[in-house]
Amino acid sequence: MRLRYFSCPGSRALTFLVCLLAANASAQPWRQTKWGKDGQSIYEANGASITSYNAKDGRQSVKIPGSLLTPQGQPAIQVEDFSYTPDENKWLIYTKSQKVWRYKTRGDYWLVDVPSGKLQQLGKGLPASSLMFAKISPDGKQVAYVSEHNLYVEDILTGKIKALTKDGNRRLINGTFDWAYEEEFDCRDGFRWSPDSRSIAYWQIDARKIRDFLMIDNTDSLYSFTVPVEYPKAGESPSSCRVGVVDIATAKTTWLQVPGDPQQHYITRMEWNPAHTGVILQQLNRKQNESVLYVADPATGKTKQIYKESDSAWIDIRSRWNSEMTGWDWTNGGKSFIWVSEKDGWRHLYSVDMNGKEKLITPGDYDIINLLRIDEKNNLAYILASPDNPTQQYLYKISLDGKGTPERVTPLLEEGSHDYEISPDAQWAVHSFSNRYYQPHSELAFLPTHKDDLKSTIAMDLQTSRFAPRQEFFRVTTPEGVTMDGWMARPLNFDSTKKYPVVFYVYGEPAAATAKDEYGAGRNRLYNGDMAADGYIYISMDNRGTPLPKGRQWRKSIYRNVGQVNVRDQAGAAQELFKRHRYLDTSRVAVWGWSGGGGMTLNLLFRYPQIYKTGIAIAAVGSLFTYDNIYQERYMGLPQETREDYIKGSPVTYAKGLVGNLLYIHGTGDDNVHYQNAELLQNELIRNGKQFQFMSYPNRTHSISEGAGTFKHLSTLYTNYLKEHCPPGAR
Repeated sequence: MRLRYFSCPGSRALTFLVCLLAANASAQPWRQTKWGKDGQSIYEANGASITSYNAKDGRQSVKIPGSLLTPQGQPAIQVEDFSYTPDENKWLIYTKSQKVWRYKTRGDYWLVDVPSGKLQQLGKGLPASSLMFAKISPDGKQVAYVSEHNLYVEDILTGKIKALTKDGNRRLINGTFDWAYEEEFDCRDGFRWSPDSRSIAYWQIDARKIRDFLMIDNTDSLYSFTVPVEYPKAGESPSSCRVGVVDIATAKTTWLQVPGDPQQHYITRMEWNPAHTGVILQQLNRKQNESVLYVADPATGKTKQIYKESDSAWIDIRSRWNSEMTGWDWTNGGKSFIWVSEKDGWRHLYSVDMNGKEKLITPGDYDIINLLRIDEKNNLAYILASPDNPTQQYLYKISLDGKGTPERVTPLLEEGSHDYEISPDAQWAVHSFSNRYYQPHSELAFLPTHKDDLKSTIAMDLQTSRFAPRQEFFRVTTPEGVTMDGWMARPLNFDSTKKYPVVFYVYGEPAAATAKDEYGAGRNRLYNGDMAADGYIYISMDNRGTPLPKGRQWRKSIYRNVGQVNVRDQAGAAQELFKRHRYLDTSRVAVWGWSGGGGMTLNLLFRYPQIYKTGIAIAAVGSLFTYDNIYQERYMGLPQETREDYIKGSPVTYAKGLVGNLLYIHGTGDDNVHYQNAELLQNELIRNGKQFQFMSYPNRTHSISEGAGTFKHLSTLYTNYLKEHCPPGAR
C-alpha cells in the first residue's frame, strides 16, 4: 500500500546527480550512486554513453564512449543502468527494460570489455528483454542472470550459456520472487555469486499452492481475458521458500536445511560471508515477530542458528534501516556484522559476531533512521538520525566501539531533510537536501567534516535568500494525550479574522509518514491549480504507527490496531486544531488519501461525520482481509486469531455511517490494492442507501498513471469535486 514518485527537479550545479538517482529508480531501483574504484569518481548514464564526474576537481569526462556501445549494424545502446568489475575493465549495460510489477527489472544486457573494445549481447537465444539482475562473477570470467524464472550462467570468453535450473515457471520461481515478496520485503534480485566464483546461492519460491487473483482486462481485445497474479491474501499461507547453492560445474543444487515449515516462514535476506565461511540468512516466522539468523555450509546444506530475536509486535527487516536491498553490513573481515534491533525501545545498532555475541554500539534514547556506511578504517559508522525533531533527518557519525555520543555531521544551518550517498572509502558523499520551502538540491561533501569541494550552494542560499514559506510545522496533543507532528499551509493573503476551508491529507500506516520537513510538504500534486491562491488551508499530520524516529512504542502501538488508533489520532488532532484556530471553517472540511490513506479517508468520513464533510479516497483498502498476507499479517496478526481486529479496522464495516460527500476512485488493473475493494465498498454503500460518486480507470494500476491523458483527467476530477463540495475561499 505504498506509492513512490520520482522526479528530477532540475536544480543548479550537479543537476545530473539528482537526475541520476531518479533515472536509476526507473531502471533498477536498488542501485545507488555509482562510485568508481578510486573513491572520487561518480559515473552516470548519459544516453548512449557513460560519463564520469571527479569529486575532487570537478572535472567531467567520458568514461565509456558511445562508440563502444554501438553494435555493428545497429543503433547505439541507450544505457538505463550499468555495473562494472572492481578493476573497471568489464561493464554490464542494461537497456530496453520492461516492468515487472512496480519496477523495470527485466531487459537486455550487453557486456563491454574496455581494454579490447569488445561488445557482446548476453543471453542470445533467450526471449528479448527477459534478462534480470545480471552479475559478473568475482573472477570476471562468467555472468549469471535470470530469464523466465530460471537461473543461467554465461561464459564471457566463449558465449556459451548454461542453464543452472530448468524447472522454473510462473509458479516455481528461481532467482527472483513472487508479487508479495517483491512488494513487502523489497526482494527482487534473488541470487548471489560465491566469493570463489564456483557456485551461486539462490532463492526458490514455490507458489504452486498460492491461489491466483484474477484481474479482468476488458479493453485490450474484443473478448475480455483474465490476468492472474499469485497473490496470498491475509489469512492465506505464503509461498514456500528455500535457498539452494548450485555448483556451476555440475548444475547440481544443494538445498540449505533451514528448520521449520517453509510455507509458514519467510527467508528475507541471504548473502555469502566474505570470510569464505558459507552463507548467512534471515528467517522470519509467518507472524514476523521472531527473527532467526542462520549460517549454512554450502557443501552439505547444514545450518546453525547464531542469533535470535522476538518482539510482541513485529520485527523490521534490513530494508527498513538500510537502503541497500542486497548485501550484509560486515565488519572485521566477515567475523562480525552490524545489526539493528528495537529490543531496548529504540532502533539501535548492535555489533554481532559469528557466535551470536552482541554489543550495543548506539546507546541512548534516540532512533537511527538509516545506516549509510561503515568506515572501519576510522572506527566510524555514518547514520541518519534526528533526535530532536522527528520531521527531519541529518547525518551523524558514531564510534563502532560504542563509546562516546553521536556527532552531527550535517551543518547546523541546514534545517530539513538530508540524505547521502557515501563513497566506499567514506571520503566523499553526494549530499541531497530539501525542506518545506527549498527544492531538492544535491552537491558533493568531503567527509568526515562535511567540507564542500566548492562553495556550498545550499549554505549560500539559506544564508542569503529570503524565504517566506506558507507551510508551518506544529505539534498538537489529542484528547488521549498523543502528541502529533504536522504541517499547515495557509492561503495567500491569509486573514486570521476570516474562516477558510480545510483539506486534510492522510496516510497513517506503518509504510510511510506524510508530515516531514521536505520539499512537497504543503503542496498537493493532484490539485489542478494553486490551493493557497484559491483559499484553502492544507494540513497533514502523522499519527501513532507511522515510521518516525520517536521510539518503538510510537511505531508499534498500531499493532492489531490499523484502522483504530491511527483513525482516533487523526480525528482527535483535527478537533484540537479546530479549538486552537478559529479561522478553520468546520462546515467546510475535506479529507483525502491514496492507498492506505484512501482507507484512512473512508474510516474518517464514515466514523466521524461531525468532523469530515467531504472525502476523496483513491485506490483504497476497503477491507483489511483483501490485502496481501505479508503486509497485513505483520501489522494485524493472523486473521484466524485476530478476526475481530480486522473487522474493526475495515472501512466497509462503517459504510452505513456515510453522511457527507464521497468520491471513490480506483484503477481496475490494480495488482496491489485490488479493484475488488471498490466493489465490496460499493455493495455496502448501496445496501445502506448511501449516495456517492465513483470513478474507475480501466486497466490502470495502483498509481493510476498509465494511458494518455490519465493524470490530467484524474487531477481535474479531484479538483472539481473538491471545489464543488468543499468550496474554496475566505468567508
